[in-house]
Amino acid sequence: MIPGRELAVRVRHRGLDVTTVTLNPLSCMPTKSALPRFSLVVPAYNEERFLPRLLDSVDAAARRYAHGAAAIEVIVADNASTDRTAALAKERGCRVAPVAKRSIAAARNAGAAVARGEFIGFVDADMQIHPGTFDAIERALASDRIVGGSTGCTLERWSLGLSVTFVALVIPFVWLTGFDTGVVFCRRRDFEKTGGYEERLRIAEDVRFLVELRRVGRKQGKRLTRLRQVKAVASTRKFDEYGDWHYLTTIPRMALGFLLKRPGTLREIERYWYEPRR
Repeated sequence: MIPGRELAVRVRHRGLDVTTVTLNPLSCMPTKSALPRFSLVVPAYNEERFLPRLLDSVDAAARRYAHGAAAIEVIVADNASTDRTAALAKERGCRVAPVAKRSIAAARNAGAAVARGEFIGFVDADMQIHPGTFDAIERALASDRIVGGSTGCTLERWSLGLSVTFVALVIPFVWLTGFDTGVVFCRRRDFEKTGGYEERLRIAEDVRFLVELRRVGRKQGKRLTRLRQVKAVASTRKFDEYGDWHYLTTIPRMALGFLLKRPGTLREIERYWYEPRR
């Protein structure tokens, strides 16, 4: 950019002056925009242990993004944490959305409510994303046949118990439904059409969201996709705490107790899913 030769141009977005784009009169190409292209929402409750490594992986992926790292905004939806989650997020340059209601669905919705990107994604705080994540999502959403989807995930470590659990429970579910986890993504306008995550649900709210996103897509002649080449890496902290075989016994027991409305089952489920070990 030649000093003194910049042109300041106001850009209107939904009827409002929202940013200034600096143009080089020699090339007439925009060099800076205040609006991000991609918003990544991270629901977090007492995640000071795992959040830094997620943000490290986001930084690596942002540096590789074709639209530049500045086109990515990270929103940490702080779900009433009592540790340094919010402070750490601010130190790392994230936007922090305080959420008083203790619910991962509420946290995701609160993060989405302040998102400014055309595209939006959701990832858990104890995951790590693939370096090619943002470019892969960009390519997927460039298609007029894709409404959104997920990257899927692998585990940070493996054992016999984890492998059996994955084959017995996870893979059949993915094959039957087409739903996956990892980074879940869509266009922000389509997220709004789904109504967001169902905050009345204490479990399976992520599955419900994908059901609604698929419904939105079908109305547009679009489908969900899975970006298996850029799988996220999920932590094994629940297995570290409860044992590598616990899914095969704990999850069916909790599910049965929930269906039979056994006293204390809902609280046990809430502790299991919503109170991460510090």
